[in-house]
Amino acid sequence: MKSILVTGGAGFIGSHLCKRLLREGNRVICLDNYFTGSESLVHELLENHHFQLVEHDVTVPYKTTSVIDEIYNLACPASPIHYQYDPIKTIKTSILGAINMLELAEVHNARILQASTSEVYGDPFVHPQPEYYWGNVNTIGLRSCYDEGKRASETLFMDYHRQKELKIKIIRIFNTYGPNMTVNDGRVVSNFIVQALKNEDITVYGSGHQTRSFQYVDDLVEGMTRMMATEDSFTGPVNLGNPNEFTMIELAEQIIRLTDSHSEIVFCPLPSDDPKQRKPDITLAQEKLDGWIPSVPLEEGLKRTIQYFQSL
Repeated sequence: MKSILVTGGAGFIGSHLCKRLLREGNRVICLDNYFTGSESLVHELLENHHFQLVEHDVTVPYKTTSVIDEIYNLACPASPIHYQYDPIKTIKTSILGAINMLELAEVHNARILQASTSEVYGDPFVHPQPEYYWGNVNTIGLRSCYDEGKRASETLFMDYHRQKELKIKIIRIFNTYGPNMTVNDGRVVSNFIVQALKNEDITVYGSGHQTRSFQYVDDLVEGMTRMMATEDSFTGPVNLGNPNEFTMIELAEQIIRLTDSHSEIVFCPLPSDDPKQRKPDITLAQEKLDGWIPSVPLEEGLKRTIQYFQSL
């Protein structure tokens, strides 16, 4: 049995990861400050005596006498509404959180995985985006607190690896959706579903022709656990995302159809620095993660996510 620490474990992705790790027979310590996470997302896991829930902010060092074998560092608000609420705290969470977890990993000689983001590519000129692409980024924009914080955390992970020989892993997560998303997080899938279920106008920003690639959360968690299990010499970064690309209009139309909604699509001005396109090159993931490839089609994943929102 491994002892695994998950920061941001009571959040959207973290709650699914904690459930998966417990199912595999591990002991899980879940850290969360509940800014975007919620105890309700992991409440059922509290019945498992191998699960420990700790309210903690990763900007503060975490100390424990328990053995820790692996750390998944997920803690950071990931939607614009949340990360722009307190941009200074957002970048602190990425940078101080990375330092504190890397220091903890050093003390425990633990493997540590950083959940980075496709936002490090900015508004890309290269499409699809491979890991070697350095990106087209705005370092001083409204989104920079999140994007640059994640880029800095990647730098920290690589420097701790080179200087202190820590066993690190870096993944870059592309748009992910599924149950346990919050109703008001401002992300496009949850926005569209909530609006469709209420028969409200669906707000598409810009022309609606900008694209995203949507990955169901179970596929992401599978990729994350495979990445953690790779040989010590392989650090990444590795893209984890679904290479099937959809425009915002296509997504809106599909959600209207699946919810049998009477919603109409309306267009609003595009937010600052919103990328025009986003699609992962997953060649490296397929090569290094035992042929990993997303298996849940968009329609099936949307059906499951719609059912979740209907149950709230």
